[in-house]
Amino acid sequence: MGIRGELFSTKVSLQNRTYFFNVKENRMGDLYLNIVESKNKETGGFERQSIVLFAEDLQEFLKGFDGSLKVLEKAYKDKKRTEFEKKTTPEKEIPKKVVKKHSAGSSYSEGSSVRHKGASAKNSKKPVIRTYKKDNKEN
Repeated sequence: MGIRGELFSTKVSLQNRTYFFNVKENRMGDLYLNIVESKNKETGGFERQSIVLFAEDLQEFLKGFDGSLKVLEKAYKDKKRTEFEKKTTPEKEIPKKVVKKHSAGSSYSEGSSVRHKGASAKNSKKPVIRTYKKDNKEN
C-alpha cells in the first residue's frame, strides 16, 4: 500500500485546474475513489475540493454520471449548432408579401405573401400563371 492507504493515483492537468483520481483503502478495509480538484487562487496558494465515492456506490453513481454526460453532450452540440447557424444566417431576410384573395377566390390582389413559381420576388405584383399546350395527336 502507498501513502495513507493509496492503491492508485493519477493526475489530469488542464489550463487552470488539476484533477487527482486516488483509489484508497480506509482503516476498516473499505475501498473508495477520492476525486480532488485543485486550482490556483488569485491570492496565491491552491483551492481544493474533494468528493469521495465508495466502491459499493460506484455503479449507481456511474448511472447518474452517464445520464448527465449524455444531456451535457446533447446541449453542447445544440449550442454549437445554434452558434454556427447564427454565423451563417444573414441578418436581414426579405419578408414575404401577404396573400389577399378576392371574394370570388379566383384572383389575387397586390401584396401576395406566397411566392409563385417563376415569380420574381422584387418586381412582380401579380402571380405568374403559365399555360402549356397539350398535343392532341389522334392515331
